[in-house]
Amino acid sequence: MKRQIIRFDKEKCNGCGLCVSACREGAIGLNEDGKAELLRDDYCDGLGNCLPVCPTGAISFEEREAAAFDEEAVKENQNKVETAHKAPACGCPGMQSKSIRHGETAPLSPAGPIASQLTQWPVQIKLAPINAPYFQNAHLLIAADCAAYAYGNFHNEFMKNKVTLIGCPKLDEGDYSEKLTEIIRRNDIKSVTIVRMEVPCCGGLTYAAQEALQKSGKFIPWNVVTLSTDGQILED
Repeated sequence: MKRQIIRFDKEKCNGCGLCVSACREGAIGLNEDGKAELLRDDYCDGLGNCLPVCPTGAISFEEREAAAFDEEAVKENQNKVETAHKAPACGCPGMQSKSIRHGETAPLSPAGPIASQLTQWPVQIKLAPINAPYFQNAHLLIAADCAAYAYGNFHNEFMKNKVTLIGCPKLDEGDYSEKLTEIIRRNDIKSVTIVRMEVPCCGGLTYAAQEALQKSGKFIPWNVVTLSTDGQILED
């Protein structure tokens, strides 16, 4: 049958996963590339609860041949998910709970508490003023707000001698790229380091930073560091 059903623009999708959580029917998941996709046509009711939560406008409607919405199949899938104790709405990896055990680590230095390397306030991307004086000649760190908790030596290895901005594309409304573009465009930023977590929804942070660098019109050295949820550096 021909009916209205959602479609995803892979170029616009930043992998934030908000649509996965918004879809009560469990029709949406994230693929291996961290992009949103429709898992099954018959899980999609065509009502579009996912549309308003997308920060990049990657979701739209199309009319095409598709299986009819199957409420019984949706309920059966939801029961399977609950039975398996997985995260709701097809199990966004960033929402799945697990325990993390670390081996023995070296004791803290007896010299005293480790000093903070934070050089400015505020640190939230949403709150930082675009023309703050500390952005001039700064080495900019754009980090997922989970990163400092996951990586034990985050202050010394990543924050030292940098201006730090943090955010979570899954929890914050909107897209960071416009704000970051203006920060980079209006200030003399020397370099940009992006530290993200391995979960697909964290890809939104990398996407926003890369968009900002491109739209700023400047050629600035940049790199991306990916951390695992158990505190290991996966990519640098």
